[in-house]
Parts: sequence; structure tokens; C-alpha cells
Amino acid sequence: MGWWGMGLGWLFLVLLVLGIVVLAVVLVSIFRNGTGRGAGGDAVPQGPQRNRARDIIDERYARGEIDAAEYDEMHRRLDERDG
Repeated sequence: MGWWGMGLGWLFLVLLVLGIVVLAVVLVSIFRNGTGRGAGGDAVPQGPQRNRARDIIDERYARGEIDAAEYDEMHRRLDERDG
């Protein structure tokens, strides 16, 4: 094969590395967009994330960090936001 074999080997190696880099960029992009971020980069609550806010409020109330009035107010605000 001579020089052609070595040249094609380097070409294959370069293409393989480029492919891995492209795959990594695509996967990062998919996972980043899957977090519920809108076009402006602001977090947009979707699905389980809406319930996560309520879970946090419930946990804080259970630990005694907030009282009943604050708890009710936070839930009311979440209800208004979710529309």
C-alpha cells in the first residue's frame, strides 16, 4: 500500500475525531434544549418542572421554613402563573 495506506489512515483518524466532536456537540445541544429553555434562554416550566416548584414549597412548609400564609400565597401565585 505504501504512502496511500498511511494517508488514508490519517484521513480516517481525522474524520473519526471530527465525527466524535460533532456527536458530542449534538448530544449537548439536545440535552440543553430538553431542560425546558425557551428561545430567549429563560426557563419555561414544562411537565414535571411545574410540579417541582410545588414540591419545593411543600418541602419548605414541612420543614417549617414558611408558615401557612406564605404557603398558600406561593401556591396561589403558581396557580395564576400556570393559568
